Amino acid sequence: MKWVTYDAGAGPRAGVLDGEHVRGLPPAVTVLSLLESGGLTEAGESARREPAEVRPISEVRLLAPVPRPPSVRDGLCFLDHLRGCRRAMGTPGELPAVWSQAPAFYFASPAAIVGPYDDVAISPGSTAFDLELELGAVVGWPGRDLHPDRAESHIVGYTLYNDWSARDLQQLDMAQGIGMGKSKDGAITLGPALVTVDELEPYRRDGRLDLELSADVNGTEIARGTLDRMDWTFGELLAYLSRGTELRPGDVIGSGTVPGGCLLEHVDTPDLLDYARWLKPGDVVSLHASGIGSTEQTVRAASPPIPLRARAGEPASTA
Repeated sequence: MKWVTYDAGAGPRAGVLDGEHVRGLPPAVTVLSLLESGGLTEAGESARREPAEVRPISEVRLLAPVPRPPSVRDGLCFLDHLRGCRRAMGTPGELPAVWSQAPAFYFASPAAIVGPYDDVAISPGSTAFDLELELGAVVGWPGRDLHPDRAESHIVGYTLYNDWSARDLQQLDMAQGIGMGKSKDGAITLGPALVTVDELEPYRRDGRLDLELSADVNGTEIARGTLDRMDWTFGELLAYLSRGTELRPGDVIGSGTVPGGCLLEHVDTPDLLDYARWLKPGDVVSLHASGIGSTEQTVRAASPPIPLRARAGEPASTA
């Protein structure tokens, strides 16, 4: 099934895509509540038989399929993405051994989630705004200390994931050394649908999903790749994430960026801020994934940052 959260003018509600229509459930039902209760499949069958309403998809606004997940974690499972970023930043060569010891990830903000066709504002203070082409896995069944060979069975479905990034603010985050901060909480796109794993079985090859993903800016493709090239599988990532803690229904886990799937990997100047192709107001960014669909979003201008107070002997911060 292809689950969506949509708004037809009376507030968000859950539904199932059926061709060019959405077959909706009663207003009080959400995709997250169905995941938490374990009733997603039964509710989908009910929506197909006896929907509370049927709406043409052209007449509704699609929101993120899980608008406020319990948590969001973004992995880095394509190591060629990291190699591409290091080359662009002037640090090519072998990756440190730490990258092959465990899959890297960070916690992102559920409040940053936006829908597949929503405008996205540049992060305040940034002049190096970027997209990132990823796939998001949604947890359907709770689990703790999962085995990597079985952890993937806790995934209920997948959705596109755009990890919008402010690269100049990321330099500050990295210099402070305690993880991602303002560079990553401007926006995270999920959508257009949560596609359940059974729908994607035709794309499975040798035990791995072989989905093709691509990204374009203003109609020009910047990257194309396949999910089966992940160095760390979703099973391995979920097993690591669940060590000593519980994954919960509705948690969203990002795959990390498909190699080439961000502007940073294409930087061709020694000074990051001199790069001419960072996203600007009016740019249109689209992600695509076989079996899942596409997103399309327009970049808007940033709001100006409110300066922090000045410290003794220092100018006021504009960060």
